Amino acid sequence: MEEYFIKIEEADENIGNRIDRYLSVALNSCSRSYIQKLLDNEQITVNDSAIKSNYKLRPGDSIYIAVPDPEVLEIKAQDIPLDIVYEDNDIIVVNKPKGMVVHPAPGHFEGTLVNALMYHCRESLSQINGVMRPGIVHRIDMDTTGLIVACKNDTAHRVMSDKFKVHDITRVYTAIVYNHFNEQSGTIDKPIARHKTDRKKMAIDSVKGRRAITHYNVLEQLKNNFSLIECRLETGRTHQIRVHMASINHPLLGDDVYGPKSKPFKTDGQVLHAGVLGFHHPISGAYMEFKSELPEYFQKILDKL
Repeated sequence: MEEYFIKIEEADENIGNRIDRYLSVALNSCSRSYIQKLLDNEQITVNDSAIKSNYKLRPGDSIYIAVPDPEVLEIKAQDIPLDIVYEDNDIIVVNKPKGMVVHPAPGHFEGTLVNALMYHCRESLSQINGVMRPGIVHRIDMDTTGLIVACKNDTAHRVMSDKFKVHDITRVYTAIVYNHFNEQSGTIDKPIARHKTDRKKMAIDSVKGRRAITHYNVLEQLKNNFSLIECRLETGRTHQIRVHMASINHPLLGDDVYGPKSKPFKTDGQVLHAGVLGFHHPISGAYMEFKSELPEYFQKILDKL
């Protein structure tokens, strides 16, 4: 357990501020919701008394904070069927279904790709990314389908990780987006960063953003002002295709985060499929490229359009 003691001085500029707001900044490793939980559990006191989250700081206040040690999480191996496209002693390539989270995180500690890989691969998964993400080198969103590679040992993981860092990976996605295009192809080169106010979203940010490049090609202009496109990633930022396409007025169908809230088709999230994944094998060096057919739900929508 970590303990903190804070004294509010007479001239402190935070006098009058809510304690939960103040402590979420003062203890930058703790979120405001976590501070509120500590307050509810009386692990934060002011002048030796329990207080509520809306307590406003006063001159002379003595704040005591007891932050409990983090729980050690045990990630379970689960017998979840995997669509394995390729496997050897170093890597495994899986066709991920819609709705499956790649690795455990708050709210998703079971039913993830990692839970399934732990069961299938037993002890053979790289440990570079720790207990929460064994074997995981890259991710695709929960509602994005398609190809993902995981590593079975640390040597393969280091090599593959370097390939992703220098963009030495072929990644091609297929998507249905709103609106027809005036051009056949194009490149979006816009930096992406965490959204300034909504931390669950990403956004174009020319100041704090990391460079992000997406090349797109129009495969077909569809009915009802939709288009079928192919996107080739040069970089791999979180939500890159979704943010980039929305930024040029072509949000992905079904994407209720970056696109219209109303949906002309019933979908669970964006209509996006990671259909091609290519790389040089981390041990043999041989180039390998894998392809995945469009999932059934995607093809049904495409047929209607």
